[in-house]
Amino acid sequence: MTEMSRAIRMQSHGSADVLEWVDVPVTEPGPQEVRVRHHALGINYIDIYFRTGLYPQTLPGGLGQEASGVVEAVGTEVKHLKVGDRVAYATNLPGSYAEHRTLNAAHVCVLPDDISFETGAAMMLKGLTAQYLLLKCKPVEGLNRGDQVLFHAAAGGVGLLACQWARALGYELIGTAGSDDKCELAREFGAAHTINYRSQNFVEEVKRLTQGQGVKVVYDSVGKDTWEGSLDCLRPFGLMVSFGNSSGAVPAFAPGVLGPKGSLYVTRQTLFTHLRTRESTQQMADALFEVVRKGQVKIPITRTYSMEQLREAHVALESRATTGCMIVTMT
Repeated sequence: MTEMSRAIRMQSHGSADVLEWVDVPVTEPGPQEVRVRHHALGINYIDIYFRTGLYPQTLPGGLGQEASGVVEAVGTEVKHLKVGDRVAYATNLPGSYAEHRTLNAAHVCVLPDDISFETGAAMMLKGLTAQYLLLKCKPVEGLNRGDQVLFHAAAGGVGLLACQWARALGYELIGTAGSDDKCELAREFGAAHTINYRSQNFVEEVKRLTQGQGVKVVYDSVGKDTWEGSLDCLRPFGLMVSFGNSSGAVPAFAPGVLGPKGSLYVTRQTLFTHLRTRESTQQMADALFEVVRKGQVKIPITRTYSMEQLREAHVALESRATTGCMIVTMT
């Protein structure tokens, strides 16, 4: 008999109202797949991009890209996992909003026993994103202890992890956020300086904090609203790292503007380019597990929802009024 699982499916793109819990069949794993019974699910802003259609997918479709749980079945070619393993994953194929799921095993990692399912579900997508940004996306002149970097949305899920990881690496992180409370939270989690972009001009503040020099790198998940200002915050040969569009897509721009602004570099990054192989996925996960187990990076789970509250969770996330990490528990 085919096993069934409750899962989120969308028949069309739109508001949170398009999210529906339905019963779907769960397939047996293929040679390179595993089936996981989820204990907790991560909620991320990229889920909204897929829900609204900003990022395309075939409909009807699922949502969710990270979760934790226990392996129920393993494909014949999978060597790094076995039935009963505690695991966590981030994957480029939406579908983690479900009780059970069959997926490619390449992105699934054994979760250390001293990291809870809740933490595992909250940290994979956001933690691996912070990892590649700070450790792999570096300006041409490199990053050294004491160097200044600008991180937008510093009180968000990725931001609070990046604040801590940057502090552990010795970087002086300048974080922006949309309220004084969020700025205070970012400082508590390791930001050296914070800027309330609603009441302060973040370009002017960055120039003041850097004695007019600008920062070596800007990490920007906001997009349209911060793009021009971010370029103006960079010192010569600085790097603009775009990795999200929470305010809308970055408008088209002429590359020629980068020269007069200081011969700048620009890159658009995605996590799953970095997770393109089983080996790179495990190396990045190991680095994340290490800083979490050492206590250098704590995973701030600020809101926990039930399966039935996913619409409410999306509304809260889309309002940009949330901080930290949001999860769904499957109990």
